[in-house]
Parts: sequence; C-alpha cells; structure tokens
Amino acid sequence: MKITKAIFPVAGLGTRFLPATKAMPKEMLPVVDKPIIQYAVEEALASGIEQLIFVTGSGKTPLENHFDRSYELEDTLRKRGKDDLLQTIESLVPPSGTIVYTRQSEPLGLGHAIWCARDIVGDEPFAVLLADDLIQSEVPVLHQMVKEFDRLRASMVAVIEVPKEDTSKYGILEAADEHNGTVRVKSMIEKPQPEDAPSNLAAIGRYIFTPRIFDFLGAHKRGAGGEIQLTDSMVTLLEEQPIFGYRFDGTRFDCGDKAGFQMANLAFALEHPELGPTMKEYIQSL
Repeated sequence: MKITKAIFPVAGLGTRFLPATKAMPKEMLPVVDKPIIQYAVEEALASGIEQLIFVTGSGKTPLENHFDRSYELEDTLRKRGKDDLLQTIESLVPPSGTIVYTRQSEPLGLGHAIWCARDIVGDEPFAVLLADDLIQSEVPVLHQMVKEFDRLRASMVAVIEVPKEDTSKYGILEAADEHNGTVRVKSMIEKPQPEDAPSNLAAIGRYIFTPRIFDFLGAHKRGAGGEIQLTDSMVTLLEEQPIFGYRFDGTRFDCGDKAGFQMANLAFALEHPELGPTMKEYIQSL
C-alpha cells in the first residue's frame, strides 16, 4: 500500500519558548518567512502524502487558520495588485478534505498523540512528522524514507548520530546490519543516561509505521516522564515486526530548542535568494 496519510502531533504547549508562545502555537514560530509547521506540511505533500492529520490541543486555532482561506486578506492583496503575495497565500491552502483535525484532550505524551489519530489512519501504513525537527535537504527526507519503505515494507525512523553526552535527550537505538545507511533496530531506550546508552544513534522526528503500532500505543503504558512514550511501543512492536533506522541526506535543526531554532533561521536565511547576500555580508562583518 502507498503511504498517503501523515500525522502531525501539534498539541504541545511550547513552554521552552515562553513568553513568545503564550498566545501563539510554537509550530507557528517563523523560520525566515514561514512557520515551522509549514515546512513539515510542504515536505509531506512533496513526498506524496494526500491526507494531513493534525493532532491538536488548546490554543491551536492560529495554526488551523494558517491553512485556511483568508478572504479579507486575499481581497486586499488583489485590490492592491500584489499578485505574488496573493499567490503565496492561496498556495497555503490544500484542497478541501486534505487536512483533518483531531484533539488530544490531555498532554499524555507523543505516543498518546499518535494513538489519537488511529481511527483516521485506519488499517494502513502511515507517516509521522514532528515539526520541531526541521530538516534542510535537497530531497525531502520523508520522500527518501518512503522510497526505502517501498523496498523494505517495514516500520522505520530517521536517525542521526548525537554526542554521547546528549543521549538523555533522545530515543537511542541499539542497531546492527547496516546497509547503504539503513540499520536494523535491535532495541531502543528512551532518554538513557550516557553510561546506559547502547549507542549514540538517536531517533528524530520522521517515522513510518505499520498500523500494528496502534495496538501497543492503545495499552497506554506510562514510560519516561510518566508519559505514554512512542519508543516503548516501538520496542514492543520489535517483538513481532522489524524496524529500521534510516540515515537521511540532509541537515536537521532542533527547533524545539532556542539555539537550534536560531541556527535554523540562520541556515535558511543564507539560502534565501533575497536575504542570502545580505546575511553573508553581515556575518562577515561580525
């Protein structure tokens, strides 16, 4: 089966970016001239995704409005002859029925957020994209993973190598049998201390799953931090089905972290056709 559905867990409060996120969803924080969530949506659509499933929470109305028509703004731009901006605004809105919203009523963790979309996904493989992980690449990372899924027909997660001292921030893989950058996962540990980490190979926010994962997420087993952790259900899934770690081509920025967010702005601004030369000149002056 083709992968046509993608889940975007966007119910988080974004407390690390307060006060900026007091009245604005963290997914709407801009990297150069687009909110973080738009980069993830564009990646999904460019990878063949046909249905975007947003798992939202309280205060996410601005995110929903961003992907909806704004007739007053469109009319103003049209009257002022700003056709380029009008085209940009209109291109934000996918065809009717492309986006589905469901609610995570309690902040019970990433695993629970994904489980909330089970009835919308149904019995088919699907993707998960975490907007906080912004990836700069020539070929969309999800597109790279979909091609590998077509070969392996198994669940997979995008992986990167992290400094040993940072393993407590990630789900860490114990892996073997690497082939062209893809490794077979033997086990996973959620946020281990460096001395307990089986490797420095970390899972980041791009996944493809078979629907079997919903059965294990539905057990609502609490893990690290008292939350329903996705990693724990992946470990259980490994008892029945293989999972692979995929080393992608691209540079990942952690936009859930203040420093990572600023690095992303800098990297994307340098590539921007209008801003790039100015930014380079400014950096050189520093």
